[in-house]
Order: sequence, then structure tokens, then C-alpha cells
Amino acid sequence: MTLRELWDRGEPTVGGWCVIPSPFAAELMGKAGYDWVCIDTQHGVIGYDQMLPMLQALSGTGTPAFVRVPWNQPSDIMKALDAGADGVIVPMVNSEEEARRAVGACRYPPQGYRSWGPTRAALQTTGFGPESADRAVVCVVMIETVEGMAALDEILAVPGVDGVYVGPNDLAVTHGMKPDATASSPEHRRLIETILQACERRGLIAGIHCAGPETAIRWREAGFRMLNVDNDAVFLRGGAARVLELLRGVKGEVAKTGY
Repeated sequence: MTLRELWDRGEPTVGGWCVIPSPFAAELMGKAGYDWVCIDTQHGVIGYDQMLPMLQALSGTGTPAFVRVPWNQPSDIMKALDAGADGVIVPMVNSEEEARRAVGACRYPPQGYRSWGPTRAALQTTGFGPESADRAVVCVVMIETVEGMAALDEILAVPGVDGVYVGPNDLAVTHGMKPDATASSPEHRRLIETILQACERRGLIAGIHCAGPETAIRWREAGFRMLNVDNDAVFLRGGAARVLELLRGVKGEVAKTGY
């Protein structure tokens, strides 16, 4: 099932998140039962040479794959899509112009300026072509700054923006608060709810990074439909720490950052 088909059902989706540069880790996440998995090339320790085999591993699981690109650079977006990503998450989109840049890199002319060269993407679908690719690819932008909030309505009005993915830590930091993926302060929650409401008015997907299932449940009940809870590195470290805690009787510290 494609990402668009998942959201057309009107149900919230839960995604896995990969920061470890390993096809096997990606395969494990893809087999875990998530609705989608994101390969994080912004804050994950993953480069293009690792991203490609991770996308190949995810293809074998049948789980739709996002790539969070390092920045709003057309070359990064196009390379991720040519490698077979079903969609991209584009960080730090602060204006209508930047939103158009992100969308344009996802769409072939005349809708955009994506260069033709679907090296691996064409292997994914029978009859791959510009029109079918434009319909299938999902472009999600991240609004996480003061500038982005000020331009929220203009960004969401750009044709081809499919949704917004909230980075709660950067959203807090850029507004003078401490990083907090749980959004414990009323002002932080107000910012996030403003994004959610703007997406709902336009019928766009609202997504958010969550620190733990409790946070995810809260935002799911609020109306977010694209939820992530932690990542492969957090699960690995947390699982190891729990075993040691049981064996040694000493509770270790496991960071809860929403990454």
C-alpha cells in the first residue's frame, strides 16, 4: 500500500525511524509492522552510499520509505527519489519560496523541475513515468522556526505540499525554549496546535516527532496522522539498558530526546 493510500483511509499512521547506517536495521524496522519507515540523512549518521541499500532493504519488506534529506537542496531531494524513496521530508522550510523549491524538486516538468533519471525508482513500479511519479511522490515539509511559523499559511498554500512534519525540538529552540519533544510547556503546545489546525483547514497531513508512546497517543488524539516514536538507535540502547538494569539492579540513563 502506498503512502497516499494509507492517508486516504483517514487513519493515523505510525512510522519507524532509522538513524543507524545499516540495511539490516532498516529491514528490521520495515518488518516490525510500521506503516512507513524514514531513513534520516539529516541527523542520522547515514550518507547516500548507506541510504541506497537501506532503501533496497525496505523494498523487500513492502513498507513505504521516506527519506529525510539533509537540507532543502534540490540535488539531495532528487537523489533520494531517484534511489527509490516514496517520499521526502524536507527540514527547515521557512517561506513560500522555499516550499516551492522543495516541491519543484519532487515533480517533473511542467509541475516542477525534477531532472529525469529515475535510476532505481523506475524499477519499483511497472510503467514508471513522469505523471505516475508526480502522483505517487509525497513531499512533506518541516516547519520548525519563527520564520516558518510566520509564513505558515503561505507555505501550506503551495500546490504540491502534501503535509507538514513538526520537529518539536527545533521549534522550541528557535522560539527561545529548551529542546523538548514532549512539548510540556503551554506555549510550545500552542505552536504545534497552530500547525495542526492549519493543516486540517487545508486537508493536509500533519505529522510530528514524538518522545515515547504517551506523547504519540496525545498527538494522535489531537488529530496528527503521521506519528513517529523514537528510532532504531534509541531502541537498541534502551533494550540493552533494560537488560543490564535487570541483571545489575541499577537503572541506567537512556536519553529521551524524540530522536
